[in-house]
Amino acid sequence: MPIPAFQTIMRPWLDLASDGLEHSLQDVIAELADSFSLSDAERGEMLPSGFQAKFTNRVAWAATHLNKAGAITRVGRGRYMITDRGRQLLGSGEPITLSILAKFPEYQDFKSGGKTSPVPAHSPALDDVTPVEAIEAAVSSVRQTVSSELLDRIKAAPPDFFERLVVDLLLAMGYGGSRRDAGAAVGRSGDGGIDGVIKEDRLGLDAVYVQAKRWDGPVGRPMVQMFAGSLDGQKATKGVLITTSSFTSEAREYARSIGKRIVLVDGPQLADLLIDNEVGVIVEATFRLIRVDPGFFEPV
Repeated sequence: MPIPAFQTIMRPWLDLASDGLEHSLQDVIAELADSFSLSDAERGEMLPSGFQAKFTNRVAWAATHLNKAGAITRVGRGRYMITDRGRQLLGSGEPITLSILAKFPEYQDFKSGGKTSPVPAHSPALDDVTPVEAIEAAVSSVRQTVSSELLDRIKAAPPDFFERLVVDLLLAMGYGGSRRDAGAAVGRSGDGGIDGVIKEDRLGLDAVYVQAKRWDGPVGRPMVQMFAGSLDGQKATKGVLITTSSFTSEAREYARSIGKRIVLVDGPQLADLLIDNEVGVIVEATFRLIRVDPGFFEPV
């Protein structure tokens, strides 16, 4: 089954706490995962950022909303107990949703940040995701848009622009030593691409054969075989084959099966590398995601 939305988690959360005992967040996460019959893969599924498991994030945010509405109370670091209000919510038989919690003054204060202005209009579209998920989804959407635009611009640009772009990217990733070294090592192939051997590090302890080209269609196994055969002639131990299009499954399987170390970089991965190394893009805004440090408030 899909990982339940954090609103769906709130009633089972209260059911679990209805015994009146203290419950640690970690125990609740484990018990709720069992009650929802989540697989190991679903329990381990991470948020796009990779910093936290998605289910863990949703259980934690369910606890935050229940706590702010006065349905559970924090009795220690990461430990909670149900309150009389929580029992009333369970006894009502109604689904426990953000709309229900919004009836309580404490929750209204939480949503308004303590300001006297009215609570913003409720957005049902955001009910099934936590704030962290909403932020990461927005960032992912922007990234996909930028990635698509990057590839469109690369394909429409003159061949020499693509050649410079690849050299800029390799330098940004720490290959090639100086720009002069990289420019001399990786030259034009005469067909809208580049071809050459570049230093893997500034000391030149290892060599990487690089070939990059704006192919129109998918790159198949024969092209990868030719590239692999060129490594020996170039006296390189590793190879990177870059395309603005894609590689066939046969091409990728061949690259994995041979002894030589060959990395295939397709269009989407090329765009990701450009974004991650800030080549061809600018950082328009930076946001910091913060949370309370429970350890700071623990007695020494």
